[in-house]
Amino acid sequence: MDKKYKIHLILFFILCSSLAFFDLNPIVEFLEMPAKSIKFFQPAPGDYFLETIKIAVYVGLIGSIIPSLSQFLLFIIPGLTPQEQKWVLPLILGSTFLFFISLIFSYICLVPAALNFFLLYNQNIIEPLWSFSQYCDFILIIFYTTGIAFQIPILQVFLGVRGIISVTQMIELWRYVILVAFIVSAVLTPSTDPITQIFLSGAILGLYLLGVAILKFLKYE
Repeated sequence: MDKKYKIHLILFFILCSSLAFFDLNPIVEFLEMPAKSIKFFQPAPGDYFLETIKIAVYVGLIGSIIPSLSQFLLFIIPGLTPQEQKWVLPLILGSTFLFFISLIFSYICLVPAALNFFLLYNQNIIEPLWSFSQYCDFILIIFYTTGIAFQIPILQVFLGVRGIISVTQMIELWRYVILVAFIVSAVLTPSTDPITQIFLSGAILGLYLLGVAILKFLKYE
């Protein structure tokens, strides 16, 4: 990649992170929404400040995804064969789309499910008072681990197009897929609650079926 483009991407990342940092209150309020009934505390001086820097960096990374991918495509496409060019763009765009869908799914389904489980579990026994830093780490881990899990259809399409595994074989492996889905959800989920793991394993199974459906539509049997 041209040095000039690298500099542009770095500057864009710094710009996104800076804008997020200097107007962070709406983002923090957005992150706190799933935990409306929780009171957050700062365990040490400067803890919240450091956490806001971390959040701003994550926002900068997410905001830089699209321009980074566009520069990556401009860099690699000239060196690809026409057949490879046919698949690279859809796979990269599909991967990006699934990543953003995973963020929405995590925020709407996984995070509230995990929080509700823990709140109901210690209801009327322990007063919920959480560290904001640990809370942010918790939901950010959910966001990014779910983003990884949502890349399953992309991996399936790649393997199917390359002829490494067929659709028939993918369907025949459904029993193992169910087992692996629950194991993966248990590993990727930072909480130990069963509700979140069930939601994530269900999403993984749905994504696996989506990958099979895409390959059948593309007639890669």
